[in-house]
This record gives sequence, C-alpha cells and structure tokens, in this order.
Amino acid sequence: MSTYETDVVIVGAGPAGLFSVFQCGMLKLKTHVVDVLDHAGGQCQALYPEKFIYDIPAHPRLTAQELVERLLVQAEPFSPVYHLGRQVVSLARTSDNRWRAGLSDGSEIVAGAVIVAAGCGAFGPNRPPLAEIERYEGRSVHYFVARREQFRGKRVVIAGGGDSAVDWALNLAEIAERVMVVHRRPKFRAAPDSEAKLHALAEQGALDLVVPYQLQGLDGEDGVLRAVRVATLEGEIRVLPADDLLAFFGMSMDLGPIAQWDLTMDGAHIDVNPATMLTNLPGVFAVGDICTYPGKLKLILMGFAEAAKAAHAAYGVVHPGQALHIEHSSTAGIPG
Repeated sequence: MSTYETDVVIVGAGPAGLFSVFQCGMLKLKTHVVDVLDHAGGQCQALYPEKFIYDIPAHPRLTAQELVERLLVQAEPFSPVYHLGRQVVSLARTSDNRWRAGLSDGSEIVAGAVIVAAGCGAFGPNRPPLAEIERYEGRSVHYFVARREQFRGKRVVIAGGGDSAVDWALNLAEIAERVMVVHRRPKFRAAPDSEAKLHALAEQGALDLVVPYQLQGLDGEDGVLRAVRVATLEGEIRVLPADDLLAFFGMSMDLGPIAQWDLTMDGAHIDVNPATMLTNLPGVFAVGDICTYPGKLKLILMGFAEAAKAAHAAYGVVHPGQALHIEHSSTAGIPG
C-alpha cells in the first residue's frame, strides 16, 4: 500500500479542481488530485468536450475540451500528482491534525488541507428502459457526444426534450445525413431561442420532429443499429431508419463516500463559509458545483473564484502562524 504526503489533496479534476491546483501552486502549496474518471476534466471532458462555452473571461468562445487542456497547461508548472480512475473512499483526521484520504486502490494521501471539487459527485446516464440496449452502447447508442465528426453523414435519432437534446439536434443538423428528434410531447424543456430554432429547422425540412412519441425498441445486430422503433401512448408504432441513437434523459448523480464524511450538507451540496470556502470540518474546503452558500451561482467562473479563496485559506492551515504576502501574478510570476 502506497502512502503519499502533500500539502493539499484535491478531490475532483474538473475545471474548479484544476484551477485549485494553479492557485495552490502560486502559493507554493504542493497538490495531489484524485478523480474517479480516468481522465482530467470532469463533466466538461466526459459529457460535452466539443460544446462551446461562452462565459470564460477573455475567451469569447472555446470548447469544453479546449478549456480543460488550457487548465492542465496552466497547472503543469506546479507538478501536481494525478490519481485518476480512483475514488477517495474515506477521510479521517490524523493524530497531528492533518487529513488522511483513503483511495479505492488501497493507497493513502496525507495532507494538511483538503479541497473538495467533486462537481455533482460520481455521475452516469439515465438509460432508457429498452431491451438489450447494452449491446449497442458505445457503438450505436450514446449518452453524450465526445466527437461531433463521428456523426457526419449518419442518420441520427436524438431522444429527449431538454437543452442537450435540442442543442445537439441543432448542431448535428449541419453535418448528419438526417436528424430525427423524438420527444413525448411537442413542447421542449430547452432555452426558448433554441426551441424556436429547432422548430424553424423542422419547418424547413432540415430535421424531423417525431412527436409525440417515445422510444419503444432497437433493431440491429452485433451492436450495429439499423432502426429505432418509437410509439405513441396509444400504441402507434413508427420505425426510424438510424445509424446512431443519442439518448439525453439526464444524468444520475451520486455523492458516494463524500456523503459519509460528516460534512454539513444542504441536500446534495456541501455548506461552506463563502469568505473562505471552509466546511464545518477544519482544513476541509469545497468549491465548484458541489458547494452551496447564500447567493451561490453555478457557473464555472464562480468555481474559479472559489478555488482562489480556498487556496488562500488553505495556506493558513498548512502553514499555521505564517503570514501570507499576497502578490499579483504579474509581479510574482510563476514560482519555481
């Protein structure tokens, strides 16, 4: 069993976690980062890497993947140690008032402070209840779009009525042979402007709105889809020739072991002091989507600000009694 020692252990390698690495590094705090996914980036990288983000300061538009790549480059000078494909399964106080994080592979990380940046916790897709759907998953059935180009020239059925379904219908209509949107009612739960664009494309014949229908079955063999069967509530069946099915029925979130760490919770979120991002546990901070406080906004840029506050507060925990002289990055540069 391996035991590592560091200044700060960061739970979660999404945008808030990666920026926490940078902020800690600027204060010369060493970090280890743990994430249950086998790659950094969190939901940005796993669910919508090619989707554009428009509210990152100084970047009018960039993809989620580009954002993650730039955050990794920004963190690189500080040599963070990544433990990917692992989960923090336990968190306990040591005899010298540090924290011992037990990982799912049996290793341990001992740190002076902890920053929990776990987003919404472990997540997975809500699968439609279709017989033998697992045979098609990863080949013809998808729950998120990792690479837009894989659908060029394909017949794509998109099931769902929220923002993801509508956004990708608009996006893929530009490159797919045909896009067919299946929803159980004519009204969608997407942004009004996006829904208006969807109906406009349907009127132009650029895509098909298959409403009010629900998924009923899949036709194909060896994981290769030939058609998607849909049905109305009255039992009327339609067969949609298809190469791929995109099923957007939301994600199931699970805090997992975090829920057992004696943190003060507000539902599925961790209560923090917004001035320092400190939880009820000494030396344990929370940033990003997993934390809550009055006036909280679930925006990536808010997670970045929270990461800065948590890192500065963590410095006083790791180095008690030592004054922290704050310098602007333009003056301090990148510490060696």
